[in-house]
Amino acid sequence: MLTAADHPAPTEGTWLAQARWVPSPHHGPRPPGASLDLIVVHSISLPPGEYGGAAIEQLFTGTLDWDAHPYFQRIRGLEVSSHFLIRRDGELVQFVACERRAWHAGVSQWHGRANCNDFSIGVELEGLEGDTFEPAQYDALAELCQTLRARWPTLCAVAGHEHIAPGRKRDPGPGFDWARLIALTGWPTHAFASTAGAAPMPR
Repeated sequence: MLTAADHPAPTEGTWLAQARWVPSPHHGPRPPGASLDLIVVHSISLPPGEYGGAAIEQLFTGTLDWDAHPYFQRIRGLEVSSHFLIRRDGELVQFVACERRAWHAGVSQWHGRANCNDFSIGVELEGLEGDTFEPAQYDALAELCQTLRARWPTLCAVAGHEHIAPGRKRDPGPGFDWARLIALTGWPTHAFASTAGAAPMPR
């Protein structure tokens, strides 16, 4: 895994030493005066339910072969990114400098503020929407939250994509254990959009 010790940061801005850097072209400037207030948790797998492949990173970097799998035709031409991806084994991958506006939230709103991309950090967990996640992912996410908040004390809330785009998005879904993340971070419960434990998934 390449870290900051192995090569200079790919672009200006904050790139975390504990992450593997895979720079994405899908980002832009935040609005003038925007503060970082929110961490948004997503889930993603490509193709759905398949883990460990290169497709997520290829999607976020604009290099996905749309003809490589039938499902990719449904998202052909999509230009999206997230600041971070946490793999099933807890590996942290960074695509966009934290100061930049990644394209992860879409049409969204948080406490009356629209366009959550403007003021949030997006974190994708490798996983199927509604399914459960691995202990290593919770550990990595909690550590990431602590690292980000140490750098930006204004980060005061954590929400799922489902909370900022209700009715349109459902990730990370009922399989995500919010209570576990709260315990790992030690942050107050009011900082989180949910306090629910993970719901058992039917098999």
